[in-house]
Amino acid sequence: MRRLVGLVVAAVWAVPSLVLGATPKGHLVLIGGGEKPPEVMRKFVELAGGPAAPIVAIPTASSEPDTGAYYVKLFREEYGCTNVVSLDIRSKADAMRPDYAEAASGAGGIFFGGGDQVRILTAFAGTPVLAAITSAFERGAVVGGTSAGTACQSSPMITGEGDFSVIRSRSVELWDGLGFFSNVVVDQHFVARQRSNRLISVILEHPELLGVGIDEDTAAWVRPDGTFEVMGRSCVMVVDAKGSTVTRQPRDTGQDGLGVHGMRVHVLLPGEVFNLETRTVVEARPASTD
Repeated sequence: MRRLVGLVVAAVWAVPSLVLGATPKGHLVLIGGGEKPPEVMRKFVELAGGPAAPIVAIPTASSEPDTGAYYVKLFREEYGCTNVVSLDIRSKADAMRPDYAEAASGAGGIFFGGGDQVRILTAFAGTPVLAAITSAFERGAVVGGTSAGTACQSSPMITGEGDFSVIRSRSVELWDGLGFFSNVVVDQHFVARQRSNRLISVILEHPELLGVGIDEDTAAWVRPDGTFEVMGRSCVMVVDAKGSTVTRQPRDTGQDGLGVHGMRVHVLLPGEVFNLETRTVVEARPASTD
């Protein structure tokens, strides 16, 4: 991982090996924060192989010492899972442990909790545990997350630092992310915390990427066929500036004002499906008759 110091204009990211080889067989179940809808969590357990499947919780993003125990209890008591462990990874040294790498390698599901996504990348980048998770995802394990555990899944990854009151260049700090959600910049708490400015700013500087903003109490179930389905209570917004005309107005601060003509925005409701490869909605809810 290479930290992108300061506020970013553009960068070339280190691409995880999984996006250079065969298409991974794993699914992603990414919650935008807030509540974890039961139907979303049940889908995660189903994709992991059912209640008896090995599930690994990753509490690294949280500063609370009992986060790992919370997830173990949640999966056991709410979803009947019988083979759940938490990997208490707080540093890169922890992510070098062979026993943790072995647990991640054999998991049917890996779930990243919320907190600060920078903690995840600081601890995991270039480690055997991340390599084991990547291998598990490639062979078919499901990777899930909520809040920061969702934000870290794309590369680049929005860190949460910057000026989000404007749509300008160099207004959002980015790091290399885990890269499991490829060709996308993902954001979380999206509508609830009014984060459209920061995602639009990133996408206007990098229009080859799709912006996917997942609201609270909502998830994107990303499938190996290149589609995702919205689950939960609210919506997922997709920002697509590919092929549009991006304009700039220089400012004395060095942060150009950014404009765009012809950008596409989709607001997807639960049950709707989006094709990431064709950048089109492939299954939409019927129009309201109200």
